[in-house]
Amino acid sequence: MFTRGRHPLAAGYVAVAGILLVACGTESSVTPSENSTASSTTASSTTASASSATASAAASAAEVTITPVVGSVLHEPVPVPATDGRTHLVYEVELTNATSQNMTVREAVVRADGEELLTLDAEALPQWMRVFGQPEPTATFGPGQAGRLWLDVALDEGATAPTSLEHVLTVVPETPSDPLLPETITETVAPVAVSTRTPIEVAPPVRGPGWLDGNGCCVVSAHRGAVSPLAGQFWAAERFAIDYVQLDADGKLYVGDPTRNESYPYFGADILAAGDGPVVAVVDDLPEQTPGSNPSGLKVTEYAGNHVVQDLGNGNYALYAHLQPGSITVQPGDSLTRGQSIAKLGNSGNSSSAHLHFHVMDGPDPLASNGLPFVFTAFDLTGQVVGDDSIEELERTGGPVPTSTTETGRRTGELPLYLDVTTFD
Repeated sequence: MFTRGRHPLAAGYVAVAGILLVACGTESSVTPSENSTASSTTASSTTASASSATASAAASAAEVTITPVVGSVLHEPVPVPATDGRTHLVYEVELTNATSQNMTVREAVVRADGEELLTLDAEALPQWMRVFGQPEPTATFGPGQAGRLWLDVALDEGATAPTSLEHVLTVVPETPSDPLLPETITETVAPVAVSTRTPIEVAPPVRGPGWLDGNGCCVVSAHRGAVSPLAGQFWAAERFAIDYVQLDADGKLYVGDPTRNESYPYFGADILAAGDGPVVAVVDDLPEQTPGSNPSGLKVTEYAGNHVVQDLGNGNYALYAHLQPGSITVQPGDSLTRGQSIAKLGNSGNSSSAHLHFHVMDGPDPLASNGLPFVFTAFDLTGQVVGDDSIEELERTGGPVPTSTTETGRRTGELPLYLDVTTFD
């Protein structure tokens, strides 16, 4: 359910060929390898990196030092207010171990203007980090390995977003070699500007009570983990995606046989346009999936199932995915108005039970684009499901499950977070 299984294209699960840099066999030097490209991140030798634009901070230091783990940011973060009262900066850092030995990241600190905004210690780091080709959490990069660090920098209520960020890593080599590779190395990597973009305000794509955010911001879910290598580069289209399912008045997800779409009372619910703007793409000929199992054999173009893509203006495109076959009432070129009914909620494509997948992106392709934050005009936050175990319980028994009602109430201009339960007017 909620497409909680691995996305086959998620970068955390794809083996990436090409090692950027390897250390020489001697202890006294580090030299570049002949192969200097991996995935979408372009790396150069240590000397060239120090003089490049992305490493300007290092170049301005009094002494240029070895940084065995190098990095860059996939997409600059856009500040977005959320239901926890905080403003979130949500983004990813690509990391590469440029040596011939294991390197373990013991700590990662996000800093702005000398202030520490987020610290991930040795215990927390593995849950936010993956090495390409390895599905299990880890903070250790093998020789030449690359991977990704997912970040969620949550600013206190009322705080002003910084203009830029930098990342301080504490790295431990498996075999230290003074003076080049001491036992502990502190690096500053991946400086990035914070976007001045304002998240688009949209209307909810569904109506009624009990809508559960089953896969939303800002944990490393199947959505955030699905950074896909497409057309020669990485794309994080699902960075802020939400899978919406609806709990009934008794808090149950389904009643009866969980392998029947009709057992989910919200199956067939109206899907509504989140804003004004033209339709740019429609797919409406894919079959429903059987609930309770993960689909296989899908083409990349079939992952969103039956879907609609709408141009909301100013570089924002909305995706409404996993719709019922034959239910879509709009065509490319149609001009939609906010709140207009466009389709029925279904279970098509890469889906293991009925739900609406909704996200906003910077291009019209459901996967080859970057996810952008959005906020809903108004809604009632009625509770939060307590913990991942409760989500698994919903899948197994249909519920009900424990919920918390702290910090509930009317919300305007905010992004719902993972496990939020909301009522949409």
